Amino acid sequence: MVLLGPRQSGKTTLAHAVAAGRDSIYLDLESSLDREKLADAAFYLSAHEDQVVVLDEVQRLPELFSTLRGLIDQGRRRGKTAGRFLLLGSASVDLLRQSEKLAGRVAYIELSPFDVLETPADRRDRLWVRGGFPESFLAVDDARSYASAAPLGCRSTARLSVYFTAAWATPA
Repeated sequence: MVLLGPRQSGKTTLAHAVAAGRDSIYLDLESSLDREKLADAAFYLSAHEDQVVVLDEVQRLPELFSTLRGLIDQGRRRGKTAGRFLLLGSASVDLLRQSEKLAGRVAYIELSPFDVLETPADRRDRLWVRGGFPESFLAVDDARSYASAAPLGCRSTARLSVYFTAAWATPA
């Protein structure tokens, strides 16, 4: 399974929740220590074939896709069909191009920020002001919401939201 979506959309949180009830390992490929574990990826991943292997930021190791293809095919021949690998990454063109090597072997799920259709009616103003990224939307107050948006480059958006919120509160 390949879980795609923008940064901070909740991919890693969802992956940890899915893996929590299973025998699993998690590798963050932004971590040099975790990338080193995959120096001989076929050997390392074969040693964990009875576990769910979560590979976060998989686009950081494009050469891994050929190895995964081989391991998935070998596993299928031994009766290990689905659910061995959970790959997380941004929905970039590069990742989609790399993952073409796994065509017919993986399913794709795109995780987007919250949208109006999945937001309770009484929280839609919050969605409009804070946006749909989970950390910002679910923050306990606006100050924490805006602080969580700053690392994403949304500081000016947060300031505009404050301006528009104040403007709506002013009688016309």
